Amino acid sequence: MSNFSHQIRAASALINRLKHPREFSRIPMLMRSRSFTTIEGDRPTIVHKRSLDILHDPWFNKGTSFSMTERDRLDLRGLLPPSVMSSEQQIERFMVDLKRLEVHARDGPSDPNALAKWRILNRLHDRNETMYYKVLIANIEEYAPIVYTPTVGLVCQNYSGLFRRPRGMYFSAEDRGEMMSMVYNWPADQVDMIVVTDGSRILGLGDLGVQGIGIAIGKLDLYVAAAGINPQRVLPVMIDVGTNNEKLLKDPLYLGLQEHRLDGDEYVAVIDEFMNAVFTRWPNVIVQFEDFQSKWAFKLLQRYRSTYRMFNDDVQGTAGVAIAGLLGAVRGQGKPMIDFPKQKIVVAGAGSAGIGVLNSARKTMARMLGNNESAFESARSQFWVVDAKGLITEERENIDPDALPFARKVKEIQRQGLREGASLVEVVREVKPDVLLGLSAVGGLFSKEVLEALKGSTSTRPAIFAMSNPTKNAECTAEEAFSIVGDNIIFASGSPFNDVDLGNGHIGHCNQGNNMYLFPGIGLGALLSGSRIISDGMLQAAAECLAAYMTEEQVLDGVIYPSTSRIRDITKEVAAAVVKEAIEEDLAEGYREMDARELQKLSQEEIVNFVKHNMWSPEYPTLVYKDN
Repeated sequence: MSNFSHQIRAASALINRLKHPREFSRIPMLMRSRSFTTIEGDRPTIVHKRSLDILHDPWFNKGTSFSMTERDRLDLRGLLPPSVMSSEQQIERFMVDLKRLEVHARDGPSDPNALAKWRILNRLHDRNETMYYKVLIANIEEYAPIVYTPTVGLVCQNYSGLFRRPRGMYFSAEDRGEMMSMVYNWPADQVDMIVVTDGSRILGLGDLGVQGIGIAIGKLDLYVAAAGINPQRVLPVMIDVGTNNEKLLKDPLYLGLQEHRLDGDEYVAVIDEFMNAVFTRWPNVIVQFEDFQSKWAFKLLQRYRSTYRMFNDDVQGTAGVAIAGLLGAVRGQGKPMIDFPKQKIVVAGAGSAGIGVLNSARKTMARMLGNNESAFESARSQFWVVDAKGLITEERENIDPDALPFARKVKEIQRQGLREGASLVEVVREVKPDVLLGLSAVGGLFSKEVLEALKGSTSTRPAIFAMSNPTKNAECTAEEAFSIVGDNIIFASGSPFNDVDLGNGHIGHCNQGNNMYLFPGIGLGALLSGSRIISDGMLQAAAECLAAYMTEEQVLDGVIYPSTSRIRDITKEVAAAVVKEAIEEDLAEGYREMDARELQKLSQEEIVNFVKHNMWSPEYPTLVYKDN
């Protein structure tokens, strides 16, 4: 008998003896211990790392497969999406994404060109942050649309498949009562800027749940590239309170909580706990709210803005960029900005962005008219707001309280030949506006019929603002605007469009009214001023600074927003304007060695230099090892 056969027979005999309990005691102790020795992969592994260190280590990282007990034991809670996945699910997620690439590569690039660029940039970000930001800053005009709008919308839609290395923190409805301790799982002792979303209204794409973290990551990339916020001091955050997206609720590969969204007091309690936690650990942090659905955007802004350093980019940032564009359009008509209160403006869209723009535009007009009650009433009469149900008037039933101040009076609209619920075409035809402003998230809303009606505008140079993102949600394209309304218009959009060749050597300029012109400067200015809050005056100063940035020659040529290639210089000027306003409003408390009294002594030029001096640049530092 061979030695191998002998081993097999001995093993069989051992198994039979184990079936009889009395026989077990007769098995030698050495053999008994060997029988219960685990194989190599089953042995616990002693690690000397926790938190992000373990997630960034390819030997020990399990990604979304870390169990909840491991997450608690290794300080990983909040650093991964809430869903715990099996290794089989992880492989399936990877293969689905890989197959998608194979299909696109075979059938031609329906959408993957920008997405492929994002993947390559993301891999560089994972390997080398300094080099990543060097590349981004040096090529900001080309790559801002990749890391931010419009590509970030596509990234968010596919984030469950694209997720590789965690970035940022995830607070979920299941973490209630734990957030104060969870926030200490983040390794940075100093965080200057947080961008937070609940994924409920990502761009114009709707409820994307936990996948909305992509928008927070993209925004913070621009904070670093444009405002020079140190990348080690930024934190993207996703608050996962569930999703009402039925497709995600049924998707076995979805990374978030598969339950319907919290609402009411339960929802507010989660956001309250998050705000309390982050401001307890980082009292001087600035929190930017991003892509919250309209029903919560205003409520949360009003709830927190007077007690925390925070702002809502969709409400206030979008409004500021739109105001800058509207003031630029007045200049483009050859008029001074002070004539802005005379502009007739038709607004399509009454969501958080639309109402935010309306409130800011009304305040700007009122201030120019004397900032009293009659000024506010006069300013109100310059707007006609159209939503999905048509023109909003005082006859509207169950009117949104935020839209109520802009509801047209019945006698006014009757004189104009209009009525409650009048269509956008009817309103444009009768009002003959100076500006048609789109914040509806409805692609193609400015149809040929609507644009034809705008040809009757009483303005010498009507302005069309198709501001909805991403590109497919733009109310019209630049080519449609110029070809239908005519060459002598001002065109702006939220997503980038190519300039239009009008013939005879003339160019129809496409201005991208992107929030990236303002929010980095607002955040940087608030940080460097040490302002206790972010006031309306600080936001207004930012918008007016952007509006004045263009030369007279440029605005008369139809260019109302600067090139994104100059974003660091634009941000520096905007931040300086915010700092100056904070000082004038006696809100500034100083930053580091520059206390409030020192800030007050600075001239305008010195404020600009102070801002420039505190902007981080991506340079490799000298590294020195020191043993603990």
